[in-house]
Amino acid sequence: MQRTLVVVPARMQSTRLPGKPLADIHGVPMIVHVWQRAMAAEAGRVVIATDTQQIVDAIRAAGGEAVLTRPDHESGSDRVFEAVNHVDPEGDFEIILNLQGDLPTLEAHLARQCLAPLLDKGPHIATIAAEIKDPAERTNPNVVKVVGTPTGVPGRLRALLFTRATAPYGDGPLYHHIGIYAYRRSALERFVSLRPSLLEKRERLEQLRALEDGMRIDVTLVDTVPLGVDTPEDLERARRLLAR
Repeated sequence: MQRTLVVVPARMQSTRLPGKPLADIHGVPMIVHVWQRAMAAEAGRVVIATDTQQIVDAIRAAGGEAVLTRPDHESGSDRVFEAVNHVDPEGDFEIILNLQGDLPTLEAHLARQCLAPLLDKGPHIATIAAEIKDPAERTNPNVVKVVGTPTGVPGRLRALLFTRATAPYGDGPLYHHIGIYAYRRSALERFVSLRPSLLEKRERLEQLRALEDGMRIDVTLVDTVPLGVDTPEDLERARRLLAR
C-alpha cells in the first residue's frame, strides 16, 4: 500500500481576494474548511503549507498540522515540496496529493479519484477533469481545458495538452481541468527541479512543464467541479453553499 501525504498550499497574497485563506465562512476561516475536507477524504496525513503564521495558528487551533514555508516560492508546487521535505525528510511517503487551499466545498471523493491513476505503474502525475456542460465555458480562457487520449481504463485519459484555448477542435466533449494533483514523490522532485518551460509561460499553466519534459499525466474524469474561491463573488457563493 502506497503511503500518501496530503499537502494544501495556502498563501495570503491573492491579487483578486487578498487574505483569502482566512476569509470568514460562517465563523470559520476558509483554510480550515479546506483542511476539514481534506481530512474527510481519508487519503493520508494532511499538512497545510503556508507563508503566514496566522494560517499556521488557525489550523493548529482547529487541531490540524501546518508548516511555515518560505514566502518567495514561485508556485504552489514549490511550496508543497518544501513542506514535504520538512515533515518527511526520510521519504516515507511515496505519493504527494496537492489540494488547493481555495476549495472549501471540495467533495472527498474527488481527492480519492485524483489518486486512482497512481495505483498503476505508468503515470508520473495524476489529476482530474469534468466534461464542460456550460457552452460559455468552452471559450472562457479562465476555464483550463485538458486534451487527452483514452488509456483503456474507463473514465481515464492520458493528457496530451492543457490549454486556455477552446480545444480540441470539432465535435465532441471538452474537459474542464480541475487543478488538484497527485505526484509520485520522485516526479514532484523532478518537476520542481525544472525551469519554467516556454509553453508553460505562454499559457500560464505550470503542468505544461511536466508534459514538455516528457512526464505522463493521467486524468480521471469526474462528475463535478468544486468551487474555487478567487473573487469576493466566489466567496459569497461558497458561504451560500456551505450554509445548506
